[in-house]
Amino acid sequence: MIAAQLPILQVVLPLLAAPVCVLLRRGRLTWVLTVAVTWTAFAIAFLLVQRVLAEGTISYAIGGWAPPWGIEYRVDVVNAFVLLIVAAVGAVVALAARASVEREIAADKHHLFYGAYLLFFTGLLGITITGDAFNIFVFLEISSLSSYVLIALGSDRRALTAAFQYLVLGTIGATFILIGIGLVYMMTGTLNLADMAVRVAAVSETRPILAAAGFLTAGIGLKLALFPLHLWLPNAYTYAPSVVSAFMAATATKVSVYVLLRFMFTVFGPVFAFDRLPLAQILLPLAALAMLVGSTVAIFQTDIKRMLAYSSVAQIGYIILGVALVNVTGLTGGIVHLFNHALMKGGLFLALACVAYRTGSTSIEAFRGLGRRMPLTMLAFVFGGLSVIGVPLTVGFISKWYLILGAIEKDWWPLAGLVLFSSLLAMVYIWRVIEAAYFQPLPDGADGATATAPPPTEAPLSLLIPTWMLIAANVYFGIDTDLTAGVARRAAMLLLGVDG
Repeated sequence: MIAAQLPILQVVLPLLAAPVCVLLRRGRLTWVLTVAVTWTAFAIAFLLVQRVLAEGTISYAIGGWAPPWGIEYRVDVVNAFVLLIVAAVGAVVALAARASVEREIAADKHHLFYGAYLLFFTGLLGITITGDAFNIFVFLEISSLSSYVLIALGSDRRALTAAFQYLVLGTIGATFILIGIGLVYMMTGTLNLADMAVRVAAVSETRPILAAAGFLTAGIGLKLALFPLHLWLPNAYTYAPSVVSAFMAATATKVSVYVLLRFMFTVFGPVFAFDRLPLAQILLPLAALAMLVGSTVAIFQTDIKRMLAYSSVAQIGYIILGVALVNVTGLTGGIVHLFNHALMKGGLFLALACVAYRTGSTSIEAFRGLGRRMPLTMLAFVFGGLSVIGVPLTVGFISKWYLILGAIEKDWWPLAGLVLFSSLLAMVYIWRVIEAAYFQPLPDGADGATATAPPPTEAPLSLLIPTWMLIAANVYFGIDTDLTAGVARRAAMLLLGVDG
């Protein structure tokens, strides 16, 4: 039955399609293949979510070898939710890729772009779905190596420096993760995550397990750009091609957060991670600093891509705050923000792709007067910005509501106040863009034309439609929270071992 093969198809289809793109060597044809594969992966992810919610955890043994001896793909409420995030954003961004890639990347590299995009997509899906610790590292390397290529394809020469910086820091993070996995394997004799969780309890007081938790926390922290390990992120998002920035911002750090959740809550367990280790005492101040520093630095940026990159540092702080609260409400807020941040930042970066398509720039100067010239694009940016701020009826409000409630449940009122204060800072940097677009004159002339470029007009539908798909989802899931907050709460209860 095809339904029984869905877990393996989730990974194998994009993995096989990636080299096919390179062999085809025709940009439009490889785009069509990429769209077909990513939307098929999205359909598979949606079906897996439905099955998990109806039937419980799905276990798929690779090659017929029963776990824990063989590699297992294991899908529960937690990673089914993350699979849906990655597949949905990957599919929507793929739709927008054709026009943006044709404008920003040389034609002879289009097939390489789509091949790397599908490998990146494969790596993220593989990290999320696998139940094997070493496979997490393998897929992490697949996604990382392909992301370095994607960033380096940016038109600005500084994209090469950004890719190299990410490569160095990403390699350090991956090495730490591998050392951590190796130490746990040394003490438990298994790489299966479910089996590891059972066996690690007997050796949890040993020094190798304590060291493993430290290496994994530091390595994953680098990958998810947790403050102050975020130095690779601003340049990577700023100088990568526009659609790469959109896909990376919406998915890569979210998958890394999932890996942190999986190891700390499932393998080590919340008692070991948050009682035996001072993990909450480490994560809470880092999350608070991320929210405060990321939002503050974003205010002073003149490039909107870089502004949104520092905003992402702050948003990662929100997610880690939910993790560090270690209660159902707070963890629900952190998990649902994985989904919500993917929608808001995916939509905002695609709006920037529309602006870059018409103006060739994402500086704040390029936004002057665009409210009149590109009304649909700027309206999308406004709605996405409102979601970042956390205005009611947007997804950003849902996340922050749960985080504030989680902080209040623990009587941590200053943290609740910090969430509100960070939202006010977000209002400042979003307003700077809105002011330029709606209240400042067009640059250079009455029509906004320059010596080298015609006046900007609205972005093509091939970019606008995917942008508005994500922006509309920001509003829809801000009103109907059954799928997002409902599934996130079930995931939080599963991770914390709380009966519903």
